[in-house]
Amino acid sequence: MLPFENRSGDADTDYLSDGLADSLIYRLSQLPNLKVSPTSSVMRYKGKETDVAKIAKELEVDAVMSGRLSQRGDDLSISVQLIDARTKKLIWAEQYDRKMADLLATQREIATTITQKLELKLSGNETGVSKNTQTIMRPTSFTCADATALPSGQRKKCFAPSNTSSRLSSSIQNSHWHMLGSPKSMALCRPILTFLQERPFLKQSRCRKALEIDPTLSEAHTFLAYAQVIYDWNWAEGERSFKRALELDPNNFSAHFRYGQIYLLPVGRVDEGISEMTQGLKAEPLDVNMAVAVVWANLIRGQYEEALEQMRKIHDLEPNHPLSRSNLASVLIEMRRYDEAIALCEKGLQDDPNHQLLLSEVGIAYARADRRDKAEEIIARYRELEKTQWVPPTRIAVIYGALGEKDKAFAELEKAYEARDWDMHRLKISEDMRPLRDDPRFKALLKRLNLPE
Repeated sequence: MLPFENRSGDADTDYLSDGLADSLIYRLSQLPNLKVSPTSSVMRYKGKETDVAKIAKELEVDAVMSGRLSQRGDDLSISVQLIDARTKKLIWAEQYDRKMADLLATQREIATTITQKLELKLSGNETGVSKNTQTIMRPTSFTCADATALPSGQRKKCFAPSNTSSRLSSSIQNSHWHMLGSPKSMALCRPILTFLQERPFLKQSRCRKALEIDPTLSEAHTFLAYAQVIYDWNWAEGERSFKRALELDPNNFSAHFRYGQIYLLPVGRVDEGISEMTQGLKAEPLDVNMAVAVVWANLIRGQYEEALEQMRKIHDLEPNHPLSRSNLASVLIEMRRYDEAIALCEKGLQDDPNHQLLLSEVGIAYARADRRDKAEEIIARYRELEKTQWVPPTRIAVIYGALGEKDKAFAELEKAYEARDWDMHRLKISEDMRPLRDDPRFKALLKRLNLPE
């Protein structure tokens, strides 16, 4: 499905259309013989003119679903249509006029109706799309059925792929519209960005509750593994959960990818990790987050030229993506091309002065280029940011490490340990930790993280 068009004239109501799309994505993905195009593959079409034939050709799909939503006070108007990409004929369309309070029920109603229509078409009882139909689905900006259970201060530390605080706050505050009421939805919290630090967001009880209802949910096992590794540093249980997820669904691309990224790489099984990540990336070839993670894996393996080539391609395609500039800068830093890295980061910081990933990279670049005063200025900027938002201590620690200030670096790492900083799980392999690895305190910290030396 193409991104739902918000006709309300208010960007703050995007969460409504995103939440509706989330429901449709999940329910349609359950249909047999229907392949739903990966969400990341259609992200680039949001807010752009719709050329059904062109989009269908690019994504190799047979049908394109689109929708519009408008809100006027308490009134909602939702329209959905399904178009045959080859003939450009309308296969099915419907409009729903409802009250805001009925949105959750309306989500289910629309999804159920579309499901019924497609089931009829797929079974051959109606003309239209073929049994092997592939349908485009819209990406989600936020999916977490449990977010409303968190205290308001913790909700604000959840994420949105745009990595912008205004959309973040709006998405979380209104996330009750994203609750689909299905066992599977309880497992579909997506902890991706590194500034997500609040452990309650990924409490194992959420996934365990879903597994009590249905122990065959591959997704629930996947995110249980995520919590066990990143927040509990329980590597053995995490690997068991990842393997169970893949046993239940060998085609769970997210499980393959996260198993490689979250478990195999951090424990030092780099080649195996890259293999699993590459397998996951095949299902989501346009997912920038995944592609960047694969580049990072090649970087820690020491394949700098290959990593640089890959990262430049990603940056050229998505120059404004939150991870695009920062990870290109990271590659340049490892290649000792500090001036290029600094110029890239500073350009990005002109657009977003508080971009934490860019601040970290430019701080490291300044430090390694022996520009101590500038590196210390970056640390000072982080200290100011700490007054209003969460700053992972690892981001300051790596700058101190690059400056040779080991005592200060380990003081920040101690804070990171206590806070369950997301980046701690990859402490052993992070290229930014290289200046600290020969210190006995580093080995002791790995032991506390249950990681082998």
